[in-house]
Amino acid sequence: MDHPTLLVTLILGVVEGLTEFLPVSSTGHLIVAGSLLGYTGERAKVFEIVIQAGAILAVCWEFRARIGFALTGFAGNRAGRRFAINVAIAFVPAAVLGLLFVKAIQAHLFAPVPVAAAFVAGAFVILWAERRHELRPSTIRITSVDAMHWTDALKVGIAQAFSLIPGTSRSGATIIGAMLFGMSRTAATEFSFFLAIPTLLAACGYEFFRNRALLSAQDLQGFGVGFVAAFVSAFLCVRWLLRYVSRHDFKPFAWYRIAFGLVILVTAWTGIVRWD
Repeated sequence: MDHPTLLVTLILGVVEGLTEFLPVSSTGHLIVAGSLLGYTGERAKVFEIVIQAGAILAVCWEFRARIGFALTGFAGNRAGRRFAINVAIAFVPAAVLGLLFVKAIQAHLFAPVPVAAAFVAGAFVILWAERRHELRPSTIRITSVDAMHWTDALKVGIAQAFSLIPGTSRSGATIIGAMLFGMSRTAATEFSFFLAIPTLLAACGYEFFRNRALLSAQDLQGFGVGFVAAFVSAFLCVRWLLRYVSRHDFKPFAWYRIAFGLVILVTAWTGIVRWD
């Protein structure tokens, strides 16, 4: 399918928006959903860049005041400068490793079955991290992103690098990694949102430049629908998640990952679904 229907672009846009900032892997969901809807290939990857940009814009809008504070206060405000530097430091590991290994990862791991395996493996890491938080609450030493040291940012950045494996989840890797390194659930989630901005912008810019020749005027309407759907659903999801983490843990997401991953693995093994 070179030019998807508006319904397909709407569905994929909503999938991207709802999963980009949850610890469930938006890339994994798009790979699976694209396979089911028959929209795969190089042009589909360009569409994913567009809807990912919609999700990024949503988080930029939600945190526009904090982003503006960091940018305008970089020169004269110590807190704003430290925050911006921490985000920059955390961005580096995934950016470097992504440039080195992106082609190999896309060639071998961008398929439903490897994604499903990463879904299940990541779920057990989430359960372990939450259990550790329950048994050892004294390990929580950072309750605000403003209290982070540059070494904390570097550790979260290294955790984010694991999200280069499709199905791992960028949000899941950063949030759970931050929690394991001593951040509270709320602070880890908030920092994950901010770290998503340079990370996803860089990924979108790189992939857009590589695949710009695949764009055509025929794509504008469908891509526009997907972009708006991703923006709206991501905006609602971010607001909901901020309220959710103040009172709940991430265990339900782990059990969802296990169920989702097992369905894909079982259907692939039995031949019920022919995954592309």
